[in-house]
Amino acid sequence: QVQLVESGGGLVQAGGSLRLSCAASGRTFSLYTMGWFRQAPGKEREFVAGISRIGNIFYDTDSVKGRFTISRDNAKNTVYLEMNSLKPDDTGVYYCAAHTGTVVTTRTRYDNWGQGTQVTVSS
Repeated sequence: QVQLVESGGGLVQAGGSLRLSCAASGRTFSLYTMGWFRQAPGKEREFVAGISRIGNIFYDTDSVKGRFTISRDNAKNTVYLEMNSLKPDDTGVYYCAAHTGTVVTTRTRYDNWGQGTQVTVSS
């Protein structure tokens, strides 16, 4: 198991930026595929971005294309989500997740989750 702690959420105006961080501990971070998911009120948790153990990157292109960037620093056991040009529709709780498989975009494959960090984008 790996423990995940997200940070960096907050309240921002539309068009603004935030950088989320997810610090991992407990196991060898480089062995994990990492993902960012978000959950808006009344909606299911959805995939936002993910990065595999070997650095392959995937995005939910319809919603975040060209605006969000995921990256990982294995030396710091941390994965990041840089979010630019934020929209009110980006509002929700953002969760970091990890698993040791290779599938990046499927929520049910992830078996380690952080507690989430709230992102609120005002119009």
